[in-house]
Amino acid sequence: MEIPSKYEAQKVEDRWYQYWEENNFFTSKPDEREPYTIVIPPPNVTGVLHMGHMLNNTIQDVLIRKARLEGKNACWVPGMDHASIATEAKVVARLKEQGISKSDLTREEFLKHAWDWTNEYGGVILKQLRKLGASCDWSRTKFTMDDDMSASVIKVFVDLYNKGLIYRGYRMVNWDPEAKTTLSDEEVIYEEKQGLLYYLEYQIEGSDEKVTIATTRPETILGDTAICINPSDERYKHLRGKKAIVPLCNRVIPIIEDDYVDLEFGTGCLKVTPAHDENDKNLGEKHNLEIIDIFNEDATLNSYGLHYEGQDRFVVRKAIAKELKEKGVLVKTEQHTNKVGTSERTKAVIEPRLSDQWFLKMENLSKPALKAVMETGEVKLFPDKFKNTYRHWMENIRDWNISRQLWWGQQIPAYYFGDGQDDYVVAASKEEALQLAQQKNKDIKKEDLRQDPDVLDTWFSSWLWPISVFGGILEPDNEEINYYYPTNDLVTGPDILFFWVARMIVAGYEFRDERPYENVYLTGLVRDKQRRKMSKSLGNSPDALKLIENFGADGVRVGLLLSSAAGNDLLFDEALCQQGSNFANKIWNAFRLVKGWEVANIEQRQSAKIGIDWYTARFNQVLAEVEDHFSKYRISDALMAIYKLVWDDFCSWLLEIVKPAYQQPIDKHTLDAVIRLFEQNLKLLHPFMPFLTEEVWQHMVEREPANALCVADWPKKQSVNTKLIEEFAFAAEVISGVRTIRKEKNISFKEEIRLLELSGGTTVAHMDAIVKKLGNLSEIETTNENVDGALSFRVKSTEYFIPIAGAIDVEAEKDKINQELEYTRGFLQSVQKKLSNERFVNNAPPKVVEVERKKAADAEAKIETLEKSLASLG
Repeated sequence: MEIPSKYEAQKVEDRWYQYWEENNFFTSKPDEREPYTIVIPPPNVTGVLHMGHMLNNTIQDVLIRKARLEGKNACWVPGMDHASIATEAKVVARLKEQGISKSDLTREEFLKHAWDWTNEYGGVILKQLRKLGASCDWSRTKFTMDDDMSASVIKVFVDLYNKGLIYRGYRMVNWDPEAKTTLSDEEVIYEEKQGLLYYLEYQIEGSDEKVTIATTRPETILGDTAICINPSDERYKHLRGKKAIVPLCNRVIPIIEDDYVDLEFGTGCLKVTPAHDENDKNLGEKHNLEIIDIFNEDATLNSYGLHYEGQDRFVVRKAIAKELKEKGVLVKTEQHTNKVGTSERTKAVIEPRLSDQWFLKMENLSKPALKAVMETGEVKLFPDKFKNTYRHWMENIRDWNISRQLWWGQQIPAYYFGDGQDDYVVAASKEEALQLAQQKNKDIKKEDLRQDPDVLDTWFSSWLWPISVFGGILEPDNEEINYYYPTNDLVTGPDILFFWVARMIVAGYEFRDERPYENVYLTGLVRDKQRRKMSKSLGNSPDALKLIENFGADGVRVGLLLSSAAGNDLLFDEALCQQGSNFANKIWNAFRLVKGWEVANIEQRQSAKIGIDWYTARFNQVLAEVEDHFSKYRISDALMAIYKLVWDDFCSWLLEIVKPAYQQPIDKHTLDAVIRLFEQNLKLLHPFMPFLTEEVWQHMVEREPANALCVADWPKKQSVNTKLIEEFAFAAEVISGVRTIRKEKNISFKEEIRLLELSGGTTVAHMDAIVKKLGNLSEIETTNENVDGALSFRVKSTEYFIPIAGAIDVEAEKDKINQELEYTRGFLQSVQKKLSNERFVNNAPPKVVEVERKKAADAEAKIETLEKSLASLG
């Protein structure tokens, strides 16, 4: 088989991915093996591959490929989330381009457009994941709007409602005026923003007196229904029972008293707008105040907005402030910083809004999930620093607002048949709903039932993901859920620790009475070199597919993983991908070198035998390190250990040790051993670099399809010969000393030289064959005294000499050594001066003092070696 001179990722990757798929290597079915299961964090159906996806899915692929090599039944379930808000926004925007308004369509007509859009544009990201090498079982691909997935969501809603855990309530909610839907508290991001505090005067009815009230939102005065004072505030006692007049709209409102008013904030007088503030709503209920909502669903003002009707809230804020000032109502403004809630999805500023919504009671549901992470450790977070965040969220959990004012999603299975507060039933179908409704009113007909128009929060489907993808909601005792659940690992970002991770744990204990997974690996965010979060708006996020095209999927995977410790942000630089690409080329060139050797039936050299024994020991040592890193989810550390093993120990040392002389053959025993060790390296590397390793594996020897690296055996842990490793490390230092002198003295590496070893020091005689080969030494002899006309170096306690008489200019070498001696003596003197200073020794940290003592010892050893070299030159 002809081996290409260069590794060409573009030609290799598609071919091997197709080969893996055609041979069903990623497909999983329940059998007698131990299962290893991962469910993908389902990307939005609207999504395309970005750097966060690249990192997250590379880590998942590393874990699943390693499990597959370990002989486990590896099952990685892919899928997509229907993303109610994001998808509906995309469809609405597309319709607008066609001159169609959502309001002009029926629900069924709109959903047809939504499905058309999903079928046309959705799922792009899953195709792109193949380019990365993601070894998902594509036959299992799920979508949160699949019929069975939707049926699971509806069944759960009905069950929870029947348990009394879901209720309908008229509540103050977070309203996204851009998406025109409510949001849960967790979907609101609070940011500190600089604004103004407006001081306004309200006329007291029937007098010339005025009271001043401070507000950050002057437009909301049009919804005021009271002014509140603290009953213990002496300044306003005379206003008890009186009324005030709201500026502009001239509405007369009562002055009420309540301890809620902060005596120290603003003026001590509070305007009460029950429709637009949670605390004002509570005051309104307590004091039976009128509720006036001044906003439309898009946050423009409605008919209560007077001449500002139809204008955006922020436009009105400026205009109304100007009008109030002109009419002498605005006394002053002050700079003011406050927290403003914005939509996690659309970035729009949230409006508090009173609305009928559906809620899920979370207090008791969350307790098993809190215990599983914080007490029993049934679910482990990596890194565990996120446990405190998890605890805070779960101990302060609020009821989950699960309804959304959208059409794309699972429609809430509630059916209304009258105008009364309780004139509704909850059922999985209209037929079941009719039976329940007729128990309340036997005259109700099917056409009298009106299904709630709202849909469920997208997270209400994805919190069931590890269960529903295996049919565990609809068929709780089916073969697949019993085999694959609970899953093993979840890889995701800490930004959805509560949105998704915690809720899945809640669902796991509620619906199956067990955890959904054992370990949660939380990746960091991908940032640029300036530590900025990557985003389209900043233009600092590279095209993920372009990176794969330029550096190969393996190069990008290595580049990402070398710098991505769990939970820590990754500072991405394309140079990292170049490093990964260079590593792939290094392995390819090593492979070509090995395959280029001519083999002969000759005796194995001693140096090769020792080298193979050493590398075997070193491989087993690194394998143990790698296993330890994986057990602690230190994926980047595992890769770095393998990277150094292959680049340094295998390519730079072992191949040099066993490489035959120019145009000479290698013995078969050595070549077979090298190929075996090379294959072991490929197994370790495969989870990280699947394409390159499969290409080399398949070229190494002729193989049947069933013997692909993708489904080979992970190396078995062996005992480690640490003594041999230590002995080789010593020999490597000797070789480095020889090579350094050759380089510094310009002695050709083709020229054989002698090495003399001063007796009495540490020595590893059986490594001499390797030292001779890699140092190109004619011999290694032992001497009892210093050698004249030689240069020396020290390894541990042993002095080595290389006779160089005639090979260099002795006088010039003496001058050079004398200069170095002078400098080193001066350096030693300065260090000794510092160490003789009692104040420094007593006050400096012990580590600092230790460093200085080490400097002195090193300088003394160097001076001794230089003096011997000088003496040997005569």
